Amino acid sequence: MYKISRIKILTFIILIFTSSVFSSVSAQEIKKITLEDAIELALSNNLDLQSERINLELAKNDIKTANRLQNPEVNFFYNYGKAGKGNPQMIGASELIELSKRGPRKKLAQAGLYKMNLDVRLKEFELEMDVRETYVDLVGAKTILNYLSKQQQLMQEFLQISQEKLKNNEVLETDVIQAQIALNRIITQINSAKASVNKARNDFNKALNIKQENNECLYDAYEDELPGETVFIALKTPDYKEQMPPFERISQKAVEKRLDVQTAKQLIDIAKKNLTVVSHQRIPDIQIFGGYAYQPQGYSDTGEFRTGAYAGANLNNIPLFYTFKPEIKNAQLQIVRAQTEYESSKNKALKEMNSAYEKFLASQTNLRFYKQKLIKDSEKLINISKKNYIEGKTDIVSLIVMEQSYEEIIIGYVNALADYYTDWIDFLRTVNSEDFDIFDNSL
Repeated sequence: MYKISRIKILTFIILIFTSSVFSSVSAQEIKKITLEDAIELALSNNLDLQSERINLELAKNDIKTANRLQNPEVNFFYNYGKAGKGNPQMIGASELIELSKRGPRKKLAQAGLYKMNLDVRLKEFELEMDVRETYVDLVGAKTILNYLSKQQQLMQEFLQISQEKLKNNEVLETDVIQAQIALNRIITQINSAKASVNKARNDFNKALNIKQENNECLYDAYEDELPGETVFIALKTPDYKEQMPPFERISQKAVEKRLDVQTAKQLIDIAKKNLTVVSHQRIPDIQIFGGYAYQPQGYSDTGEFRTGAYAGANLNNIPLFYTFKPEIKNAQLQIVRAQTEYESSKNKALKEMNSAYEKFLASQTNLRFYKQKLIKDSEKLINISKKNYIEGKTDIVSLIVMEQSYEEIIIGYVNALADYYTDWIDFLRTVNSEDFDIFDNSL
């Protein structure tokens, strides 16, 4: 009986430790939101995305800068002393006119804006995937915690059964001790599971990345368990019973739809437009000037005040000594590099898609096996073992071993279910589309 009391004391200490460790979480307000609300919240308030969208505004202003006109200059000429005798005094303005330069610069800036739009779309997509993945991880962690709590209730039931059988002298005291040890083991696992939930919740909020004053609110997933037979509506995950099409049927057109591949292709267009801008530097610019001219009475030959005007032009930056050959050569090399990087991005995309697709198929196979075989058989086995122990046909050790095996299978099933969702999300990452229909025959 002393051993039993010592184990109970240990259990009490564990419970005290658990409440102290997780009291900080309960002190902070936790707000549950659905996956759809989480995505909408992140797209509207994520700090990294807000920064990326500022870059988009900067790119829009770059178009105005590229299309600017040169500011004019005001000129004033006054001749003093004998040098002014018979010469006019002049006041006017001059303007530099760029020939065939503003148009190419503007087109280059517009190409940069389109590329920045692709970057923002990719950032938004990656944010959605991060929110989806951390949401699933959080619900998966909560699911494991719930299953372990149910196992704790089951082990408490085993302990009560062993205590009743001990009173009736049907078992030895060691049965009660072993049941108590098994219960304490579950309690420690629950403590670890709570820590996993807290970590997953923090990762979810990190993905949301929303500015908050004084850490006022912590967002949590609306669901407490992963759905077993249905899927998250917002995830649009294929049914695990569906037969997936071969990778070759979906790969080629899916690659072309990837945002990063489109960005790499746009860099080719940017490099070509940049070559035009650089090449047009060899075209001379014209500077025109004109204004008002006059001769004061004391400086004119006739002693009269004379008025008039002047006009002129300069041809600036004539490519006589320097023809911009190095800049043009570099611009040509940038086109070759951009084309090479485009082909490289497509090759890498195919490999990433193939790897992610194979991983998803493996997760589908595992989940199907858990659902069709392991779960049903394990539930049947634990019920038989429990019945046999009550009837005295087996000992407590066998019952605990069956319970631990059942526990491992249940946790394995939850992990397999979470992997099925997250592996599909990983596949969506590789195709850069959250609405990718894998059964679309037009792909």
